[in-house]
Amino acid sequence: MDKRKILVGFILVFTVTLSSFSFYFWQVITAPNILVDQGSRFLYIQPDATFKDVQNTLYNENYVNDLVAFSFLAKLMDYDKYVKPGRYLLEANMSNRDAIRYLRSGKQEPVNITFNNVRLLEDLPPKICANINLGPETLMTKLEDSILRAKYGFDEYTFKCMFIPNTYEVFWTITADELVERMSYEYKQFWNDERKAKADSIGLSPIEVSILASIVQAECKMTDEAPVIAGLYLNRLKKNYLLQADPALVYASGDFTIKRVLNKHKEIDSPYNTYKYYGLPPGPINAPEIRYIDAVLNHAQHNYLYMCAKEDFSGYHNFSTNLQQHLVHARRYQRALNREGIYR
Repeated sequence: MDKRKILVGFILVFTVTLSSFSFYFWQVITAPNILVDQGSRFLYIQPDATFKDVQNTLYNENYVNDLVAFSFLAKLMDYDKYVKPGRYLLEANMSNRDAIRYLRSGKQEPVNITFNNVRLLEDLPPKICANINLGPETLMTKLEDSILRAKYGFDEYTFKCMFIPNTYEVFWTITADELVERMSYEYKQFWNDERKAKADSIGLSPIEVSILASIVQAECKMTDEAPVIAGLYLNRLKKNYLLQADPALVYASGDFTIKRVLNKHKEIDSPYNTYKYYGLPPGPINAPEIRYIDAVLNHAQHNYLYMCAKEDFSGYHNFSTNLQQHLVHARRYQRALNREGIYR
């Protein structure tokens, strides 16, 4: 009888213990433990992070309610051996199992990189690297590599052409090499057969189109004028006229505060001085946006050869087919500059 009581007692204790353990294990697996009663939040795991680093981040930044429970299940699921870097969106009240499966999968959330208003190559890295785990200095070192430039078909003057301003979706962990490769891919996608055929029809290569587009962009305050301005410069190129583009001259000077181009600026000895040297400069004076590249490819057909900013400072231009008419417009604009006290 005593043995039976002992056996029954043992079975009862075992059952209760097993039930308690099963309940705890069920809670470890399925109960909310991530960002409990908080909002969803991104977790950033560095490329060299260890499981201990992940544990510290989860605990110190208040992602996890019960770190012991998370760590216990993570080891059972071998996550401690397969930590993958990235940017992960952890949902509010996520279970340990769901969070560990997600982190172990390596399916990180992408980020957007957006850049425009790029005048110099060194303007690119700070804009591109704003949302990714890549330092601007590291990227700049890569961009200055002449062997890398040549690999993609560019040189120190033309490399900006490959970086077409837009918004691109990438992973937070993207490396400098991967980023440059991605920009090369996007460049090739942009220059499809249709665009290349249009460039060929006006006698320019894709790089030359980008160079001209950069001048059009710098000259153009009102975007609806872009095809007209592009057509004007193409007319000058066909007639072998000097382009005489003021923005290229400002670029040659290196002084981007200039508001009024003077005769002394026209004496600058630089391949970007389109008052001194015929044809296009050796590279773009900015990274031209798509709309300006397309403005060159789809330029307006007309006979204009000259342009001058309107004296009302509206941002629009007066266009002329001959020098005499242009000089009339130029004198009006110069008098307007004088009235406003703009002498440089």
